[in-house]
Amino acid sequence: MLGFLRGFWLEGCHWGEKGPVPRFTSTAKFGARIPDDEWDDYDYSAWDCRHGRVLLGDARYSALLVWDPMTGCRRGLDWPNLADNSRGVAVLCAVSGCDHHTCHAAPFQVVFVGVEMGEDGDDDDCAAFACVSLPEPGDWSKPCPPCDRWSEPCPLLHLPADAFIRPIPPVLIQEALHFMIQSLKDDSEEILKYDLSSNSLSLIGAPIEDSETVTSSILMAMEDDSLGYAHVNGSTFYLWSRLMDSNGVASWSQRTIINLMSILPIQNPVETIRVVGSVEGGDVIFLTTVLGIYEINVDSQRWKKIGKRENLDAVIPYMSFYNRQERVMPNDVAH
Repeated sequence: MLGFLRGFWLEGCHWGEKGPVPRFTSTAKFGARIPDDEWDDYDYSAWDCRHGRVLLGDARYSALLVWDPMTGCRRGLDWPNLADNSRGVAVLCAVSGCDHHTCHAAPFQVVFVGVEMGEDGDDDDCAAFACVSLPEPGDWSKPCPPCDRWSEPCPLLHLPADAFIRPIPPVLIQEALHFMIQSLKDDSEEILKYDLSSNSLSLIGAPIEDSETVTSSILMAMEDDSLGYAHVNGSTFYLWSRLMDSNGVASWSQRTIINLMSILPIQNPVETIRVVGSVEGGDVIFLTTVLGIYEINVDSQRWKKIGKRENLDAVIPYMSFYNRQERVMPNDVAH
């Protein structure tokens, strides 16, 4: 992990803030290449990060931007011309069989998942759709117009009434993206799965039914390539894993319970602790308390403080391979 981005729920909450965009915090001797020119009039927030690329968005102007912190290259995308009341977005490498070690010059994809209401705004008629960007091939370090080519939406999937996609990064497991959805009526949670290979949507039930006791929750891509569900209840951290049995039936099993009071410097038992992110393919989570942002290895329970306290909604790690003796320039990205 070379650094992390801070994700915020409220769009425009840092409008007019001085400093580079986006808000990247380095955790190694790595300096993200943030272009010196203006970022137009957008107030971009980090929405997702994967395979060496960061997806930024500004919902006010329906603007999307893919940024490579290693080279500084950027590529804009137009918002899909589809009605939606909530959305989830993901970026990923589009090269089949890629090991993602150095795929900065390779084609990428952006997956857009939205939720739309009925024609008359009927909350009981709620459905999800998904479409995938079709970016122009070639060296994306060269300036070019924004990509506005999107695939046809997949078949609609009807959702519970008042459902919306939580604005937190999804997780990628094999060939499927997983988004957290929530109902406004009863705060119940479910998992929306988009299978890229079959271009289809489906629902997965969460491992717990009583969401009222949950302070915060996230999805995780576990080290064994299974889907994980992590949540905090008071000062206790719970981790579930969804595994397939010998009959091909998937079910949730509780994997870990950690008393955070015993490992973190927390003195007030009523202090709010929130889980706000994880490392895909690992057992590392990120928590926030009044004292700061903490990185914790779930297996070893070792932790370290990586940032000061901040009213953020997501910690999005930037993972990549980096030789600190070299500095990749935009013109060298193809090599």
